[in-house]
Amino acid sequence: MDIAEDGKQHLFTSGGGGALAERMGIEITEATAERVVGIMPVEGNTQPYGLLHGGASCVLAETLGSVGAVLHGRTVDRPFAVGVDINATHHKAARSGLVTGVAVPVHRGRAVATYEVVITDEGGDRVCTARITCLLRGA
Repeated sequence: MDIAEDGKQHLFTSGGGGALAERMGIEITEATAERVVGIMPVEGNTQPYGLLHGGASCVLAETLGSVGAVLHGRTVDRPFAVGVDINATHHKAARSGLVTGVAVPVHRGRAVATYEVVITDEGGDRVCTARITCLLRGA
């Protein structure tokens, strides 16, 4: 993922981090290297029992963490972020409404960036905690 100079504004007008994120209804509402926030509807992203699919939570987490990694990568001349590891713990089911993900850095180096992403439901309860690590590459 690369975000050109004018690309940060495009994040907000296009909804977020690429075709999959768009298909899942992810909307990025805040984006800096220090904090990336996005929302995603539960509806349309459920497993057969009507609960938010764990894979959907991972897509939200990877989208937000990757955006943060790209924004950090631009400061070290490595503006391309490639996810190399993601893990997630699912704490509580979400059945409806929107979930919100907040990604904050755990480590921001020259070659690797790691973000923790906390996903909560509309009541503020933690649904998932994820960690995404991205390799940073130059142009």
